[in-house]
This record gives sequence, C-alpha cells and structure tokens, in this order.
Amino acid sequence: MDSSNFINKADRVLVERFMRTKDETTFRELYRRHTPALYPLALRLTGGSESEAQDAVQDTWLRACKTLSGFEWRSSFRTWLTGILINRARELNRERQRRNEEELLEDFSPPATVQPGERLDLEHAIARLPPGYRYVLVLHDVEGHTHEEISAQLEISVGTSKSQLYHARKALRGMFQASEVHNE
Repeated sequence: MDSSNFINKADRVLVERFMRTKDETTFRELYRRHTPALYPLALRLTGGSESEAQDAVQDTWLRACKTLSGFEWRSSFRTWLTGILINRARELNRERQRRNEEELLEDFSPPATVQPGERLDLEHAIARLPPGYRYVLVLHDVEGHTHEEISAQLEISVGTSKSQLYHARKALRGMFQASEVHNE
C-alpha cells in the first residue's frame, strides 16, 4: 500500500472518531498531522505576514470543523484543508486591499526598494508579488499543483493561471536582476 493511501485511511479514521466524540485529543492529532504543511503555504499566500498566516490557519481549522460533516472524501483531507486555506488567504488579501484602497495592477513592476548591498531572498521576493501572481506561483511552482487544479481552486480559467504564472516569474526575474545590479 502506498503512503498516500495509508495517510488517507489514517485521516479518515481520525475524522470519523472526531465526528463521533468531538474529542480534543483526536482533533490535536489531526492538527499536528496537517498544520506543518498548511502554515508555510499560508505564510506564502499572505505575503509573509506571520499574524495573517496564523489567522488563516486557525480560521481554516474552525471552518473545517464546522463543515466536516459535509466532507465527502472526493479528495484527500489535506487537499480539502488546503482549499479552505486558499479561500481564507484570498479573503484576508481582499480585506487588506480594501483597507489600503489599493488595486491589483495587471502590469506589475517590481518595487524599487532593493538598496545597494541588499540581497533579495526568494521568500521576500514572493511576498512582494501581488496576490494573484503570488497564489499561482506558490501553488504551481512551490506546491506542485497543475494549472487545472489551480483553476478549480482559485475559480479562474486555466489561461489566467498560466498568464499569472508567466507574469509572476517575469516579475521575480526583474526583482532579482535589479538586486544583482545593485549588488555588483
């Protein structure tokens, strides 16, 4: 039996036990199994904001517990949790945009905030991307999802997913080229 089947069966046993008993120990086991994968994704999707990432993960678990009875096991439990997390991170970004009254720019140009001598790391660069670019780049290049999966999760077309990935990569290249020029 491959490891994914074992994980799915173990998750199913834990979920069914939690549904019956609402046992805190069972919930903690589910939490320990999946949060280490959810948190880094949340951190990337929220642009590196630790507090927003923590909020997104917490809200993911709250929403999962409320809707657990409707989970039909058409995907793995982690995939289902990831979908909830992606939706929550998108909501947080929309809330932030409303607060800041900023619009997502289609023609993104990297910020000129790289100072001479400053090194640009990948996580920092990804955090600087607009949310649409960041989501697709993280889901495709970091998490390994296909454009079809991203399309379904973000409710965008496959073409939009591909376009966002192209522009995200282009923006990252621009940031790193700018950093290299400053560091020479």
